[in-house]
Order: sequence, then C-alpha cells, then structure tokens
Amino acid sequence: MLISFGAIGEWPLAVGLSDGMTLKDGSLGPPLQPARLLEILNRHGVDFVVVGGLAGLAHGSSYPTFDLDVAYARSEANLHCMVKALEEMDVTLRGAPPELSFQLDARTLANGANFTFDSAFGRFDILGDIDGMRDYESLRSRACVEKIDGVAVRVASIDHLIAMKRTANRPKDRLAVEEYIVIADEQQRLAQEEAGDGDAGSGG
Repeated sequence: MLISFGAIGEWPLAVGLSDGMTLKDGSLGPPLQPARLLEILNRHGVDFVVVGGLAGLAHGSSYPTFDLDVAYARSEANLHCMVKALEEMDVTLRGAPPELSFQLDARTLANGANFTFDSAFGRFDILGDIDGMRDYESLRSRACVEKIDGVAVRVASIDHLIAMKRTANRPKDRLAVEEYIVIADEQQRLAQEEAGDGDAGSGG
C-alpha cells in the first residue's frame, strides 16, 4: 500500500501538504514529517520496523497520529547507525529539563531501550523493548515493506499491531484494536481470494 499523506485530506488537528505529509498540533512542537525521519533512518542503514499509529495508517487505519514510533535492532552496529541518524535529526529528550545532560551515543542506547525524542521533524520514539512482542526478530520477520509518503520501510504486521495494542490496553488502544481486527479480517479475505484466483488460473 502506498501512503501519500498529502492526499489523505483533513484530519482533526492535521493538515496534509502537497510536498509531503506534515501533521501539526501546536502543543506537540514541530509538525511531524515522517518522510524526513524515515529517509534519514534508511540513509544511515538503521535496522528498524515502523510500529504505532503510522503502521496502522499503512494498513488502512483511520486514526491520525502525531508521532513516529519505530522498533529497532539492538546490535552494536545498529546502535551506531541509530546514533548517526539521531544526530542528523537534532533530537532532544522529550520532557527532560534543559539542564539535564544527555550523551547521545551507542553506550547510552545500549544502557536503555525505549527513548522518546523531540526532533527537528516532529516527535520520534524508538523502542528496544516492544510490549506484546517476544523480540525484535519476531517482529521483523513478519513485517511487510510499504511506502510511507514515498519512502519504502518495513511496517509491523497487522496481527502484531493488534498484540501491541492489546498489551498497552489504554482506552484509545482498545478502540484501535476493534478497527485493526476489521482490517486483519479484510486482509485475510483478500489473501484467500487471491489464492483462489491463482488456483483457478493454474487449473487450465
């Protein structure tokens, strides 16, 4: 599925622009520009999977989102790639007092897991521990490649998104689960139809 956010139209507190998606809520800092964030991650060779609201949108969800969430591999090499990407994004820890010292390097990422950042291109969260998932490798193995605002990235499967939302279990997560189940059923129906068409075509 190609997600072109400039074509989505008007969402609550969101405006799509013709030169790529931006989502803006004045209380959240700079508007989210997912194409810029994803392009930086790809260019620096970061091993990641898009999760959260943007992953839901890639599967056809109608719920808007104002941040980008990614799960990432915890290998030493990938941590160094992530640091380079974060440096280019000009990130700061979200909600941290200005005087708090934060050393952005691979050791810091290794000593933590989940970090919430403000960046020059909107809110950006990286998740080393993913609620509802056994490990990153399981998540990655079932991810599909989609284009989000023209950038090809791995996106978590709808079944894994459902598992994450069920584990979080906030009111907004429970609402999302209801929609995601409908999407999962539709994906399964379409897959069965395609399989049936293939069988019919091969039968001569």
